[in-house]
Amino acid sequence: MTTIPFVDLGRQHAPIEADLRAAFERVLGASSYILGEEVEGFEEEFAAYCGASYCVGVASGTAALTIATLATGIKPGDEVIVPAHTFIASALGLAHAGAVPVFCDVDPGTGLIDPEAAENAITPRTAAILAVHLYGQVCDMDGLGEVARRHGLIVIEDAAQAHGARYRDGRAGSLGAAAAFSFYPSKNLGALGDGGAICTDDPAVADQARRWRHLGQLGKGDHDVLGYNERLDGLQAAFLRVKLPHLDGWNAARRARAAEYRDGLAGALELLEERPESPSIFHLFPVRLGDRDGLAASLGAAGVATGVHYSPEVPSQPPFAEGRSSDEFPQSAAWAREQLSLPMFESLTTAEVERVCAACSELLVAAG
Repeated sequence: MTTIPFVDLGRQHAPIEADLRAAFERVLGASSYILGEEVEGFEEEFAAYCGASYCVGVASGTAALTIATLATGIKPGDEVIVPAHTFIASALGLAHAGAVPVFCDVDPGTGLIDPEAAENAITPRTAAILAVHLYGQVCDMDGLGEVARRHGLIVIEDAAQAHGARYRDGRAGSLGAAAAFSFYPSKNLGALGDGGAICTDDPAVADQARRWRHLGQLGKGDHDVLGYNERLDGLQAAFLRVKLPHLDGWNAARRARAAEYRDGLAGALELLEERPESPSIFHLFPVRLGDRDGLAASLGAAGVATGVHYSPEVPSQPPFAEGRSSDEFPQSAAWAREQLSLPMFESLTTAEVERVCAACSELLVAAG
């Protein structure tokens, strides 16, 4: 029995292998491994793609979140509203910058931060809202923006799962005071190692981000803050420059496979709500079912790889769990219990989607 993988990077890389090898040879020949021309070239190209004025390459998505927090002026002890349903790095990046993550619940249909819940979590110490564009769909930026304006807050985007995703006429990366991206290999735009970036329209934020990523350095031997060593490698930037022109086509392929999933699973499983103003680029394809673990086990036995995103909810994780109860975040807790991600990548085939849908249907019928 052939297994349907959760992600298959080999299929993505095979058609562009010659270009990736050429990028490697280019970096090897230039001996420019940390920052340098390749990083500068990628920063310019990715900023233009996102519709942002500036891009600052860093070593990971978590580093991007930490540095974006610092660069936008959030101070130690300031509170930042974070959805309880997200990857833990969303909260860790804030905490590493000295900010205090304050959790709120999410929308039941999308799993994205609920603007009303975010507003209810605001205190006099709140400085910002973190809009996590989960699963490839951009948050309700109109609703969050209105909350932020009423309370004098900034909005930072966690766009780690939203490379190329749109909200109305804008792309993720251009919708807040700053945006943090991850280029972990399995992302819609992934490096061949780790990497991240911060996008912004504010030259002061970009300047601060460059300083924080590079040991707090203003110039050679001149360091004015306790900066980090979180620079993007030239080699990873070169690989990302090869992949970026393919991103829109890859996202379109993901959307096509998602449409096939929706047709094949309609009525069988609870599917992600997709809002017309923010069409998803489906970094993941989540479904929900009360017996999530049973379905995952049965699909595994049928040769279908799956994933869980994310359980438990972040406020129940040990670094953040002191004195908390999942009852505080009922929608996030429900997502944590019920969510299962089916295979989703740009080179997934229609035949594979049909096989996954058939396996789900057979299992659900058998379960009664």
